Order: sequence, then structure tokens, then C-alpha cells
Amino acid sequence: MKLRIGVVGAGYLGTFHCDKYTQLQDAELAAVADTDEAKRTAAHDRFGVDTYGDYRELYGLVDAVSVVVPTVSHYDVAGYFLRKGIPVLLEKPIADTVSHARKLVKAAEENNVAFQIGHLERFNSAIRTVSGMIKRPVFIEAHRLSPFTVRGTDVDVVRDLMIHDLDIIFSLIRSDVVSVDAVGVPVLTDKIDIANARLKFKNGCVANVTASRVSSEKMRKIRLFQRDSYFSIDYGTSRVNIIRVNQCPQPELEAKQLEISKEDSLLEEIKSFIHAVKTKNDPVVKGRDGLLALENAFKILGKIEKNLKVVGYEKGPDNSR
Repeated sequence: MKLRIGVVGAGYLGTFHCDKYTQLQDAELAAVADTDEAKRTAAHDRFGVDTYGDYRELYGLVDAVSVVVPTVSHYDVAGYFLRKGIPVLLEKPIADTVSHARKLVKAAEENNVAFQIGHLERFNSAIRTVSGMIKRPVFIEAHRLSPFTVRGTDVDVVRDLMIHDLDIIFSLIRSDVVSVDAVGVPVLTDKIDIANARLKFKNGCVANVTASRVSSEKMRKIRLFQRDSYFSIDYGTSRVNIIRVNQCPQPELEAKQLEISKEDSLLEEIKSFIHAVKTKNDPVVKGRDGLLALENAFKILGKIEKNLKVVGYEKGPDNSR
């Protein structure tokens, strides 16, 4: 039996969600909701699906939903469906505030319903290939740079871009953060557009993470160093280079590039969500994973705000919780 899927939010990314659902054998796109009439018309014309102006009209028509709306609306929209016992795939970040994020996680757990957060890089074929090879990194360096676009500027660059790498790092380290330092600055918006954070973990690992949405070039890379090897991963090309220490007959570095087939990360994410709904297993990226990433994003923003005040900026980042 096919799952009936609803998509709330028919904008740029919501349209991609709709398209992926139409490619699945065990799910069907049943309804789309958006407050914008033009977007509803476009969704109806492209996908031949019923559309609604109020997301609450989807109740009773769908078995699960993708919520692809501005971050400020995540709490209201996702919360409505979770409280109704309807599984939710929610785009990142999980919510606009940590308080709202905690309430969403609680609603999902109290209603025993699948709640997956759209941290897309978990489904990148390069990450999926090497995650089992990464044992205990001692140093991680991540760079996520992008040219400026208006899309995504409803939040700062930490919650817009850096949060992807934070989620990947937390999924690999599995240790508590003991200290955070960070710097950043607004450039083209009134929010932080460039940021660098240094996180130290209880197990001794250190992560240095940089994100910019005002770069002249696009870069999505992460390097992970452990005792006998390091991994260089390019998210964009799904390319992985592994450099290992070969001790025989004398110590030398041995480089190897893995051949990895590039997959459609969003399609894999949506397939994973459907599997979690059908099997009633935990999603790959649970609500608590999204909460952990957001909590640390706000810790980073708090450090940035303090440093901005030290150097004389009159207005720091939007650090509302």
C-alpha cells in the first residue's frame, strides 16, 4: 500500500520534494499546501495534485508530510502534524529557537511518530561510504562556502550552512562539546554571513568549521584526521581521498582516491524517511539530532555576538532562542 504524502511549502525546495515523491513506488504525492496562490497553481499544473491554502486542510488526506516552509514557521506547522500523530520530514534547521525545537522533539516522542530532520549531507554518497572507516578523529576541518543568494537569509549563515557540518561532525564524534569559540560578521544582511567556529570535545577531538554565504566560489569540503590516516571529502563531487601511514618497510604516506557513484542525496533522504515511516524505526536523522545541531549553533552565535561587541559592532547577530 502506498503512503499518501503531503508537502507543505511549494517554493524552490518544496518543489524538489514534490518531484522526488513522484519517483517512488511505495509513496504518492497526495496533496500540497502553500499560502501563495501562484505556487499552488504551479504545483497543481506540474504534479496534477490537489492543493490547499491552509496546511491544516491536509489532515485526513495524508499519512506523512514534508514540511518545507521558512524556519520561523517550523514550530507551528511541524508541531501541528506531530501532535496529530502524522510523521514529519522537516527541513533544517529544526526550528527558530531551541525552546521550540525541544517542544517539537517532545511532541514526536509523546506521540510515538517518526520525526526526521533534513540534514541532507548525511545522505551524501561520500559520507555514507566513509562513515564506517572513521574511528576516532582528533582534528576535523570543514569549509562550506557559497556565493550570495537571497534564499536562506531568513536565518544567519550558522543555521543556514554551517549547521550541515555541525550535524555531520556530531554524528561521527559522539562526544560532548566542552568549549566553543567563534568569530563572524554580517556582510550583505543584518545577520551573520561569514563565521568560523572552533569546538573542543570531551574526548579530545577539535573541530574547526568555516561557513560563508558571500564567497566568490562554492566549496563544500571536510577533512578528518585520525591517528594513522586522514580523509578529505568533497561533498559537491562526492570525491574521497584517503591518506594512510604505511609503516613498512619505513613510514610513508599512501594516498588512495575512492571511486564513488554520486547519488541524489534528497531522493535518498526521502526514501529513508518513507522507510522509517513504514517500518516504524528511528529515522537516520532524528529530531534529537536536529536539536543537538541547533543548540550548538546558538552557542556559536552567542560567542560571535560577544566578539562583535568587543570589536565595537553596534549590532550583533540575531541570537534569539
